[in-house]
Amino acid sequence: MRFLDDLGWAEATREPLAGDASTRVYTRLRQGSKTAILMQDPDGDVDLFARLARHLTGLGLSAPRVYGQAKGLLLLEDLGDGLIARLASDTPEQPLYIVATDALIALHRHAAPSGLPVATPDRLAQMIDLAFLHYADRPDLIAQATDALRPVLATHAMPADVMVLRDYHAENILWLPDRKGAARAGLLDFQDALQGHRAYDLISLLEDARRDVAPATVEACIQHYLSATGLPQDAFRASLAVLGAQRNLRILGVFARLAKTRAKPHYIDLIPRVWGHLQTDLNHPALAPLRAVIAQLPIPDAAHLERLKSCPMP
Repeated sequence: MRFLDDLGWAEATREPLAGDASTRVYTRLRQGSKTAILMQDPDGDVDLFARLARHLTGLGLSAPRVYGQAKGLLLLEDLGDGLIARLASDTPEQPLYIVATDALIALHRHAAPSGLPVATPDRLAQMIDLAFLHYADRPDLIAQATDALRPVLATHAMPADVMVLRDYHAENILWLPDRKGAARAGLLDFQDALQGHRAYDLISLLEDARRDVAPATVEACIQHYLSATGLPQDAFRASLAVLGAQRNLRILGVFARLAKTRAKPHYIDLIPRVWGHLQTDLNHPALAPLRAVIAQLPIPDAAHLERLKSCPMP
């Protein structure tokens, strides 16, 4: 590959790494004692990833340093394999999650970089359509749901004034014990960043679709964030619930769509946890206007999950 040749990595050995729900492909390169990560993203904007990575490192956070870039290609710093999702299975999870919360506290001390799409109430409300199209097959409910959610978002998801990494969870965060403070959290997935509300990434971390986070850890992280920022507790908790509901509705649809269109039925196994998070969010009084429409969605019982898994690709 000419790209690697130009950067002096043509002779490196290659080790494929697990990918994510996108079309991105990651490969670890080894050359002597050095390693790097090759990211191939033919459908994405690698220039944006590189710009955001440099923004984050400029704030003292641990995004991968960019060694080189070309069309659809990036050569990145290798931050290792210490995903907190794996470590939390064998060690106490709370210290790891507190460091992940510290990274958000540090990020939110600064304005979002210019040019990011803004997570307006309209944009966020429109993003839940996937739940009704792919999870529930109830497109007739989309207008009712978005009309109910939009004013709730206008009240509880503004101001949109910080960088939202957007997919901030334990499988996208590395533990870097040799670094200090918030830099101990390695940040991997931020190319879909938005300018949005500061509760968005925290609820993404704590209402994880892929693993259960202990209630004591959830509460510790919320209190840690509130103590560091001085934000009003009741208003911030309402924002967490509202943005959690918005995210979980969208995730229901994303996972169902991945099963339908990319032959990835294993995502369906995660849906009951996402549904549980959604029900928890709906218990908050701020979400009362949304409850009636959500009550019309099918519950993720065994029969419905099997239907989602067996749905033919278009």
